[in-house]
Amino acid sequence: MKKLSLLFVLSLPTLLLAQQPKQFLLFDTEFTYSKQNADNSTPSKSHYYVKGDMLNTRRPTDWTSPVDYRNGTVHIRLEVMEKPAGGYPTQWTLCYIPNKGQGNGYGCTNTDLYTEEGIFEKDVSMTEFWENGSIIWSEGIKQMDLVIKDDSGGQGHAHRRADPEHFFPTKVRITMVQVAAGETYDPSIIPVR
Repeated sequence: MKKLSLLFVLSLPTLLLAQQPKQFLLFDTEFTYSKQNADNSTPSKSHYYVKGDMLNTRRPTDWTSPVDYRNGTVHIRLEVMEKPAGGYPTQWTLCYIPNKGQGNGYGCTNTDLYTEEGIFEKDVSMTEFWENGSIIWSEGIKQMDLVIKDDSGGQGHAHRRADPEHFFPTKVRITMVQVAAGETYDPSIIPVR
């Protein structure tokens, strides 16, 4: 009996590792965003903040071990439900705000530019987006900042535009799924609405 118990104890770490999820839903949020929302968001304008119970409360604290999400990918799904007419290129910058950072203290990826309503999806390497090394991934993420922008680059916040009527109001659903290193995104994780 002792040999069987010892065998079970020695194999427990392997069993627990095998049960770790290969991907997890970081968040799935749907919202309408107006010029007034953009002007009044604090502490930064044109931001929509995903925090507290809007984030998956069972997300790992350590994104490096026992499952390596840090060197995996993020699957970004953007559903644009409403967008002003005119075809003005728009995108959302998606910023990871860590519990503990270094350097500038956060890192961001983006949706692709879009000009109309529809569903837009892409996979992004977790090691290839802006300032990803400024996040101490073993300490986890406390919130996500979603920033609506035009196509002019990093400072192209939509609230600064002289023609905000081409960007606001908009209604979107943004979903981010973290996929472990070496694994493939499985769309069955996306909640059906």
